[in-house]
Amino acid sequence: MLTLSGVAGASRERAISAAVSAVKRGDLVLLPTESVYALATDPFSRRGVAAIRAAKGQPEGSPLPLMVPGAQTVQGIATGVTGTVQALMQAFWPGPMTLLLPSQPSLAWDLPTGLPVAVRMPIHPLTLAILERTGPMVVTAANAAGGSAPKSLDEAIKQLGDCASVGIDLGTLGDDELTSTVIDVTGVTPKVVREGALSVTLLRELLPELQ
Repeated sequence: MLTLSGVAGASRERAISAAVSAVKRGDLVLLPTESVYALATDPFSRRGVAAIRAAKGQPEGSPLPLMVPGAQTVQGIATGVTGTVQALMQAFWPGPMTLLLPSQPSLAWDLPTGLPVAVRMPIHPLTLAILERTGPMVVTAANAAGGSAPKSLDEAIKQLGDCASVGIDLGTLGDDELTSTVIDVTGVTPKVVREGALSVTLLRELLPELQ
């Protein structure tokens, strides 16, 4: 594994470029997010998606979350992008909000068909910089089945081994204050599946009908 620091300047650019190249090859990348280290790959790469599932001990066909570089990308990977969904994205992206949306049936990716797709735009500047060059990525916590979400690159490697071709090290991450709030917008009325950094009270200021 190529391990790089992604703090600033030339080191940051090398880390971003290496990660982008790896994702475009269908390789796996270990990278920091707002709260944990995560494993990322190209959702359109069967090899990459299979490798993430194998590393985490997940069965074939299991759902995997996506990160996007912006709201404009969502139309290409999901349907049901209503005015309500657009209002949520405008108000709370980038940030700790994950939307469950119907996936685009026309997509030929190796993700489950007929199930909602979990989509988020991160606020972490390094992750976002990578996404801006790769487009949507599968991004999931870099822990093995039953393991805790890793706060450092070393902890992620201890759990998953040498499964990634690139690892970006930003040291130990902070607390979980940016855990994502998950909202199901597949139905007529949006529903909070998990309350995180965005409170239900705050969300209802925008959507009084939120369940």
